Amino acid sequence: MSEERHDIMDETSIRRALTRIAHEILEKNKGIDNCVLVGIRTRGIYLARRLAERIHEIEGKQVAVGELDITSYRDDRSTRPVSSGAACVDEAGQSLALQDKRVILFDDVLYTGRTIRAAMDALMDHGRPQLIQLAVLADRGHRELPIRADYVGKNVPTSKLEKIEVSLSELDGEDKVTIIQQRGQQA
Repeated sequence: MSEERHDIMDETSIRRALTRIAHEILEKNKGIDNCVLVGIRTRGIYLARRLAERIHEIEGKQVAVGELDITSYRDDRSTRPVSSGAACVDEAGQSLALQDKRVILFDDVLYTGRTIRAAMDALMDHGRPQLIQLAVLADRGHRELPIRADYVGKNVPTSKLEKIEVSLSELDGEDKVTIIQQRGQQA
């Protein structure tokens, strides 16, 4: 099997999408007071940090950023490891207070919804937020659960044979979103 790759977002379009999402969050929440940004490990945390920077540039206020590890909450593992301590931590590795906060959960790609369901379970185990909103860089469809994003960088209709790959400079050395089409071998 071979694959065909097409970049659908570059560094500029990712930056613009995050700026637009920052403005939408500020508008919907009437500012950033009582809000916390929580990024799902791995790429969601880097996107949440970038979003916090945009909000600071726009609003002049800092917003707390947390990192969420959902490993022990995933339903696609045959054996679930026991959760060890707080699943949501701040930049210093301390447990992040979520009780009565407006949590904006950030992930790179929204697909079936199962990752987000696991993330919401993890959040609820560590406090009762006032509300949870979802922001994603790319929404590719094909939901298996009734979950939708409040903030979307780019809607990317895909087939089940396609895959969305997000590359971020913090991990991969460049910023881009690529759609990968699996192709069968030609005889």
